[in-house]
Order: sequence, then structure tokens, then C-alpha cells
Amino acid sequence: MVTEARIFLVDASIYVFRSWHVLPDTIVDAEGEAANAVYGFADFLLQLLARGRPTHLALAFDESLASSVRNDLFPDYKANRDPAPDELRRQFGLCRELAEAAGFAGFSSPHFEADDVIATIAARMRAHGFQHTVVTGDKDLAQLIHDGDEWWDFQRERRLDRHGIEKHFGVRPDQIADMLALAGDKIDNIPGVPGIGQATAVRLLRRWGDIDGIYAALDQVPTMQIRGARRIAGLLAEHEPAVRLARQLTGTLDTDSVPTNADAYTLASPDLAALDECFDRLGFGPDRRRRWHDAVATPVTP
Repeated sequence: MVTEARIFLVDASIYVFRSWHVLPDTIVDAEGEAANAVYGFADFLLQLLARGRPTHLALAFDESLASSVRNDLFPDYKANRDPAPDELRRQFGLCRELAEAAGFAGFSSPHFEADDVIATIAARMRAHGFQHTVVTGDKDLAQLIHDGDEWWDFQRERRLDRHGIEKHFGVRPDQIADMLALAGDKIDNIPGVPGIGQATAVRLLRRWGDIDGIYAALDQVPTMQIRGARRIAGLLAEHEPAVRLARQLTGTLDTDSVPTNADAYTLASPDLAALDECFDRLGFGPDRRRRWHDAVATPVTP
């Protein structure tokens, strides 16, 4: 059981999206509007409170797929994703209202992604002596794991520490961004080096540490005991500018726009009147209301 000062950093948008896709749109609010994403996200938060018992928590949300600093660097970044429909954007707003009424701190930025918000809060809180648990299914955020931290794939109940990250992905946390820059990331529409997959990227990074190390030793790549080593060296040379650009996309950035004090991330007392108003609008039944009131009534003590 983890007993150190710890903050839970939640990649919130993926749990809203997952609920939207998994739960039927026959789940509606008091006005008959679709509420499946809110219901699923609300249940996720209840489970997180029960299983994680956090004293400090931050929810990070994405605001846009097409207006981040990464889009300035690479206009095709995430261009393979469809924008959220209006009905889902409406539910995102309701999710944030519910979380705020329950006392959860939520953060987002019009220019930075949730990943960057999480990375910045992690750094701020590390300075206060906190370790962190990143709640996500996104391998990108594995790069944030230091000694004592956790990457928690909540849906699969997979918790990985620094050594678990290396065992699962093949590289250390600090090499995750380099691996994605070399192999590409289809989810984010980052092409990587054609013909170099994750397994090859892992072998390159295990030998030379990072992208700079690989390019400093490019003349040695053809001597690797790996099929097509000479071709791989040629591909690396040909696509170096793309790799360097990709590395800027796969790393996290400092948003410089989140609170620096630890108290800002303490689970606050719920605004029960606002919470009940949310329940009324969402059409929550008595059982779901009771579970929420029970969950937020007694704060967790460190």
C-alpha cells in the first residue's frame, strides 16, 4: 500500500470519450438529452475514489484537437481524429460541472494538451515532496514516471512503476518519447520513420540511449545484429528532420499555467447544493445520488 504524499493526475478526457463510445445513447438527462458520457464519467470518478482513496487529485481535460502548440509545429498533428460532436462537447461541460461541485480540481488549456497539464502539475507537486499516480491508458504519459510514481491503466487494472514501464514497453520512462518519435504514433498521427517499428526503436534506444545518441553513432547502426541494419541506418539518415520534429511532439511541455501550491489540488469539500442541482439536471436516481453523497461526505485522511 502506497503511504507517501501522493497526487492522482487523471487524464480525464479519455474516460469521458470511453463512456461516450461504450454506453448507449439511450441514457438521457432530465431534458431528454444524451447523458451517457456524463453517467460513465461519474461512475469512473466514484470507482477512482473507492480504489485510489486520493487526498490530492487533479483532472486534466483537452480543449481542442486542432489548436495546441503541437499543431503550430505540425499541422497534421491529430488530424486523423474527428472533432467532438456538439452533443459530446455539451457533456464535457456537464462532466466538469459535476466534478467541480464534488470538490475535484479540474484544469485545461486552449494551447496545451492534457498531457502537458499533467506533466506540469507533476513537476510542481514533486517540488513539494509528492509522488504521483497518473491515471490513464495512454502510453505517452509513461514518460512521467520516476521512482515512487505509478502509471495506472484504470480500465485494465494495470499499475506500473518505473521498472514495470521498462518491462512492459521495452524502454525506460525517459525513453518513451524517443521511442514514439522513431516508431511513430498512429493515434496522434505522428508518422515516425517508415519501416521502423516499436521493436526496432527499442533496440536502437537500448544500445544508444536516446535519439541524439543514435544519430551520433549512425555509422555504427549498419553493424547491429538485426535484419536490415544497413537499410535502417539509411532510413534514419533520410528522415532525421522528421524524427527531430516528432521528438518535439512526443515530449511533454511546461504550460506554466497551473497552481504551484499543493493546497490547490487537495480534494475540497463538496458544494452539496450545486451537486444536487447537477443530479437534478442529469436525472440521477436515488441509488446513484446516495453513492455520490456517501463517497464525498467523508474526506480521506492522509
